Amino acid sequence: MTHPATIARAVDHELVIKKSRFIAHVAPVASPEEADAVIAAVRKRAWDARHNCSAQVTGALGDRARSSDDGEPSGTAGVPMLEVLRRRELTDVVAVVTRYFGGIKLGAGGLVRAYSSAVAEALDLAMVVDRHLLSGVELSVMHADAGRFENLLREWAHGRTAVLDAPAYAARATFTVWLPAEDIPALAAEVAAASAGAVSAVPTGAKRLIDVPRV
Repeated sequence: MTHPATIARAVDHELVIKKSRFIAHVAPVASPEEADAVIAAVRKRAWDARHNCSAQVTGALGDRARSSDDGEPSGTAGVPMLEVLRRRELTDVVAVVTRYFGGIKLGAGGLVRAYSSAVAEALDLAMVVDRHLLSGVELSVMHADAGRFENLLREWAHGRTAVLDAPAYAARATFTVWLPAEDIPALAAEVAAASAGAVSAVPTGAKRLIDVPRV
């Protein structure tokens, strides 16, 4: 199953059209409540603006969406902003566009273009993070070998769709790698070769949705 992507951090971008300022704030969020909090914070900061229009998509599959025209003519702001998020196949993201009116009316078509362009141009500046449902693999080594295996696993994961958790130290050092299920045999072979068969990469059966920055 393919999951929608998200963005790594908040981005701001300003667009000026016929003296109206459109200031886009696009941010990653974990829930509709967090998205609403971002919108509220922008409204508080830009209390003197004519409009603070918004769109949000949340949920692992992007199955929750809301938008607001905030006083602009119906369908000219929130929905076009939402369509940009949908076209970019993003989730867990909120976009707020603050408009300071410049005295010249843009018409319905002009507003649609302005609000959608403000969000699209902000997203062009964002770091996109792909999401993958990865499987967990665990290996346990003696403390004396921990540094060598950590370097091996980091090197193996680099450039792949894989993530290495921080090691856990108890009687032995335990490493957990998250990777596509089809890559488990390759990692197991690498670990076996590096340890002359003394260390095994054992699938845990756990799965986790993990963000991997797009290369």
